[in-house]
Amino acid sequence: MYLAELKIGNFRALGGAEDFTLAFQPGVTALVGENDAGKTAIIDAIRYVLLSRDVDFVRVQEEDFHVNGDNVAAREITIRAKLVDLSPSDQGAFVEHLTIEDGVVALYVHWRARKLGGDPGSRRWVDVAVHSGKDGGGPLLESATRALLATAYLKPLRDAEREMSPGRGSRLSQILGRLPDITRGKEFDAQAIAADPSKVNELGLVGLSDFMRARIEKHSAVEQAESDITHRHLEALSLRGDGLRGRIQFTDEATVDVRLRRLLERLDLGLCGQDGHARGTYGLGSNNILFMACELLLLGREEEGLALLLIEEPEAHLHPQRQLRLMQFLAREASTKTGQHRPVQVILTTHSPNLASKIPVDSLVILKNGKAYPLTPDRTLLDTSDYQFLERFLDVTKANLFFARGLLIVEGDAEAILLPTIARLVGRDLTERGISIVNVGGTGLRRFARIFQRKEEGHSGMGIRVACLGDMDVMPDCAPEVLDLDPAKKGRRWKRESDFGEKPEVRKAALQARREKLSEGDGQGVQTFVSDHWTLEYDLALAGLGSEVFSAAMLAENEDPLNEGRKKPTQVMAEAQTAFAQFPKDDPVRHAVHVYEPLRSKRASKAITAQHLAALLDETYSDPEKQPELLRKLPPYLKKALEYVSGEPFDAAPQPDPATRAC
Repeated sequence: MYLAELKIGNFRALGGAEDFTLAFQPGVTALVGENDAGKTAIIDAIRYVLLSRDVDFVRVQEEDFHVNGDNVAAREITIRAKLVDLSPSDQGAFVEHLTIEDGVVALYVHWRARKLGGDPGSRRWVDVAVHSGKDGGGPLLESATRALLATAYLKPLRDAEREMSPGRGSRLSQILGRLPDITRGKEFDAQAIAADPSKVNELGLVGLSDFMRARIEKHSAVEQAESDITHRHLEALSLRGDGLRGRIQFTDEATVDVRLRRLLERLDLGLCGQDGHARGTYGLGSNNILFMACELLLLGREEEGLALLLIEEPEAHLHPQRQLRLMQFLAREASTKTGQHRPVQVILTTHSPNLASKIPVDSLVILKNGKAYPLTPDRTLLDTSDYQFLERFLDVTKANLFFARGLLIVEGDAEAILLPTIARLVGRDLTERGISIVNVGGTGLRRFARIFQRKEEGHSGMGIRVACLGDMDVMPDCAPEVLDLDPAKKGRRWKRESDFGEKPEVRKAALQARREKLSEGDGQGVQTFVSDHWTLEYDLALAGLGSEVFSAAMLAENEDPLNEGRKKPTQVMAEAQTAFAQFPKDDPVRHAVHVYEPLRSKRASKAITAQHLAALLDETYSDPEKQPELLRKLPPYLKKALEYVSGEPFDAAPQPDPATRAC
């Protein structure tokens, strides 16, 4: 049995004008997204409708009722859970509550909370009712029946050490008390043990406890004290014929269940090394792992009920390597079925890109503005090869896309390094706006974008602006001459403008078709911005930042001499400016090609050039008064991308066309 669907109406930020519905699958489901997106509300909704095994009392609060845009609070909350794949024993336990749809047996749990009263001066309270049936018209679910559906819940920032400590009602005693083997074994029989001492090994926990108590009562020191009390004191204080005797014994005459519970409440769960000895105090992370292992032990070993574990922020207190091991462990527990272990469904929330990168993409649900977007194949535009690609290449640095308010997907290190600096200098700070950059390294630009596109016809997307930046990769006709390239070489991979047609109108149409081809698949918040001419660095040079780009390239080309102290930055900058002054000034295109030559010939690393260029731009344009000047020197496609992803246009002042061709 597992939770297959959750439907919510008017619960906090979820289910306002229309009900919120989220489907789950067996195994691990991870809810990801920024803060206040609705992840905790989903976990709490599951706890409300199914209950949880922790000792915290769940009470409906005023804040649980949804407040609409007119600041009017709802008067009713509805939460409906659908559970499927019930075993024969599950069906027997819930026989009067089952629903059969198209031959499939399902259990619906319909939870409703209503505000009562509310008139001025009257008392207000909330009435909660839990019924079965798809529409809540089935029989009332009694508390004993609902207990079979109670989930295991691990709260965020949990104190695992305290949870595992002994004491009345301790979590460890609750877990151990529910294990099937805990009550097995014989009761203590003094005569049987006296006749055959080996029968001690057949005793259950309560039997062992009774055996220990009997041995304590028969201990020589205890018997001597008992004798002294009787013969040395009571006989001297009693009247003839009273016959008073002292007796020392345990006073616990409670039932077997109570005695077992009290015994378990004395147990403590701790950590030790491989030799069995404790190594000082273990940290929060190790105790957190221990706590989760204990909960999964119970869920996996129970013979009946719902095996569902809810975890908020499992990464709490865990370093990255342990986070990865944790996900491997949870995936195994969710899929393993043996004679003594059943699979456990796990629903978790996380803010960790590290965890998100190791969870299968189709097991992720993105939460955004109170809406859920499962990444299952039936809901996204991702195809089978996309999922396989993302399983290989979605690493921790790229997984931050699941938590972003906006996204820039770029094809190289240069863009990833430069764009945050450029955006900040022109008043569009990416970090401030929650915009992430994902560098796909020249492959998979469109695959990552399709994560945010939905399969439903007419869907408007997730409300996340995704800007894909790509290079046109078409050099001007004068570039081969400047770069000493042979246009007649067979099998060449580079393209020049004349390769798209000799006539201007034919060439223009072909280049536009190439641009449109690179933008195929746009929509639902995804938009592609292709460089105006060739590459980012070339377009920056052509637009007006040639001096800065060339100086940065020269610094990158001299990286080793600079690091070794054989040259100084001022010397390299002076040499760069001298060489830059020799470039043709009457031909902006040929001039930009000369600037780009160290990068095209790979004499200078693009990534290192981007680092130096970011520093030069920061030094030159950090004064807010110079922001308009920098804006004028940015390629149009770059400005449009920043406008789009930030949702904030620049002032629409007329710009000179830097691409006037003289080459």
